[in-house]
Amino acid sequence: MIGIPYMYCRVSLYMLICCFLCGIVDVSASETVIMKALKSEMKRTMEGLKSQTNPPYFLSYAVTETKTVRMTASFGKLKSEESINSRVLDIDIRVGDNSLDNTHTIRGSRFEFGGGGRGVELPFSENEQALSSIIWAATDKLYKKAVERYGKVLTNKAVKVKEEDSSADFSVQKPEVFIEEAAVFALDTNAWREKVTSLSSLFLADPKIYTGDVYFQADIITKYFVNSEGTQLQQSEPNVRMFASASTKSDDGMTLPLFSSYFAFAPEGLPQTEKIIKDIQSMISTIGKLRESPLAETYSGPAILSGPAAGVFFHEIFGHRVEGHRQKDPNSSQTFKSFLQKKILPDFIDVVFDPGMKSLQGQDIVGYYKYDDEGVKAQKVVAVKNGLFQNFLMSRSPIENFAVSNGHGRRQAGLRPVSRQSNLLVHASEAVPFDSLKILLRQECKKQNKDYGLYFVEISGGFTFTARTIPNAFNVQPLVVYKIYQDGRPDELVRGVDLIGTPLTTFNNITAASNDIGIFNGVCGAESGGVPVSASSPDLFVKIIEVQKKQKSQAKPPLLDSPLTNPKP
Repeated sequence: MIGIPYMYCRVSLYMLICCFLCGIVDVSASETVIMKALKSEMKRTMEGLKSQTNPPYFLSYAVTETKTVRMTASFGKLKSEESINSRVLDIDIRVGDNSLDNTHTIRGSRFEFGGGGRGVELPFSENEQALSSIIWAATDKLYKKAVERYGKVLTNKAVKVKEEDSSADFSVQKPEVFIEEAAVFALDTNAWREKVTSLSSLFLADPKIYTGDVYFQADIITKYFVNSEGTQLQQSEPNVRMFASASTKSDDGMTLPLFSSYFAFAPEGLPQTEKIIKDIQSMISTIGKLRESPLAETYSGPAILSGPAAGVFFHEIFGHRVEGHRQKDPNSSQTFKSFLQKKILPDFIDVVFDPGMKSLQGQDIVGYYKYDDEGVKAQKVVAVKNGLFQNFLMSRSPIENFAVSNGHGRRQAGLRPVSRQSNLLVHASEAVPFDSLKILLRQECKKQNKDYGLYFVEISGGFTFTARTIPNAFNVQPLVVYKIYQDGRPDELVRGVDLIGTPLTTFNNITAASNDIGIFNGVCGAESGGVPVSASSPDLFVKIIEVQKKQKSQAKPPLLDSPLTNPKP
C-alpha cells in the first residue's frame, strides 16, 4: 500500500547550524563505537555458540539511528514542534543452513511471520560496554527462539505435503564494505518555524476549510550493518519533507481532503516559498470547487490517468505482485509467477525499479538508497521489457529460478526485511501529447456509447490485495477527478469515487501514453512496515476502467461558522 508522505517516521535532526557534509571514508579511519560493539558481539557470538547442537550459521546486526526535527502549523499558528532521537537494533540469527533454516514458513499456522524478533531500543551512548550488554542479551533471547522454531520447521516439513517452491531459505551473497560518515546539514529552525506558520495562514482565506496544516520534517538517518559473512556498512540517508494539507466538507457530509507534498535530500532542494504559496492557493481554489461539485456515478468506461495517478496505479496493481517473497508464500495469489517472458502489457511499455536513481527531471525521488536492509547493493531491475515480464524484486529469500537478491530487501526499523519496491518508473517508447489522449478518450466514448470519460488528476494513495482467500483487486483513491465529455463540453469536476479493478484485465486495456512524466513520492506500508518509495509514469489512456462510490460520513457540516471567519483581534 502506498500513501501520502510519511508523518509517522521516528526521526530527528541536529539543531545546530552547520555545513552539509557527506563522504566515503576508510573503514578503519572513523569506526564508531556502535560499529565496534556490533563487530565485537558478532565475533563473540559466532565463536561462542559453535559448540551448541544447533549453532547459528548466519548472524547480522543492523542499527538504525534516526535524528529528527519536525513541526506543524495550523491556520497561522504553531501547533507542535519536537526533536526526537532513536536507535533501533535489529538482529537476524539463523540456525540450520541456507537451504532450510528457522525462518522457513510453517504451513497451516495462522499469523506466522517467520519468527523474527522486534527491534530493540539502544541508548544514545558512546559506552561500548553498555551497548554490547544490550546486544548480547537480545541475541541470546533470539537465538533460543530460533532454535525452538527450527524444531517446529523440521516437524512441519515432515507432516505436510511437498511444497510448490522448494528453493532455499537464504541466498548466498558476496560481502560488501562501505563506510560513509553521517550527513549533517544547515537547518535554521527559527526560519522554518516562521515559514510553516506563514504558509499555514493562507488557509484562512476560506472559512469553510476545516483543517489547514503545513508540516515540516527533517531527518538524518544513519544505518549500521554487519553480518557474519563479512559485510560492514555504514550509510547516511538525509532527507527533508514538507506537506500542506486541507480538508472541507460538502453539504451531503463527504469529507474532501487535498494535499501538496515536497521531498528533497537537503533543505535547499525543496521548492522556493513562492512555488509553495502558489500550490496552496491552487489547493484552496480547488477545494472550494470540490465542495460544490456533483457526486460522480458508478462508472465503467474509458479514462485518462495523470502521471502520478498512473504511477500509484502501477505500484498497486503490478509492483506488489512482483515482490519476490509473495511467489513463495502458499497463501499468495502469485499472479505473475507463470508469466516469465510472456506478454502482460502493451509492447511500448517498460517497467523498471531503480533504487540507484536519486532524481528524475530535476526532482529528488524518495526510493533512493545505496544498500538494502540486508546489506545487498541496490540494483536496477527491469521487470517488464517491451510488454514482456522479465524479473521479480528479490530480497535474500530465494524463489524458483531466482536464487539471489537484487537489492530489494527492505524494512522499517524493528521489522524483518522482505522484498519491497523502490523507485518505480514506467517508460513508454511510443508517446503522444496529452491533448491526443483526450482525443482518443472522446473517440472511445463514442465507440462505447458513453457520454463522458474520466480524467484522474490527483490521488492520495491506494491499496491492493494479493492473498488467495480474497478477490485480487486494487483500490486507488483519487482526490481530483474530471468528466471529459464526448461532445466537447467543458470538463466537469466531480467527487466521491474510488478507482478499482483487477490487474490482468486492467493491463489489457492500456492503449496509449503521453510524453510527460509525473512523480509520486510517498511511503508504502506492507509486511515489513513503511518504506519510502516513488512511482513515476507518463499519463495513460485506458479503454475501460471501473470506479465505485467512495464511503462518506453521514454527519452534516458544522452548524455554526468557523471562528476563523471573524477572528478576535
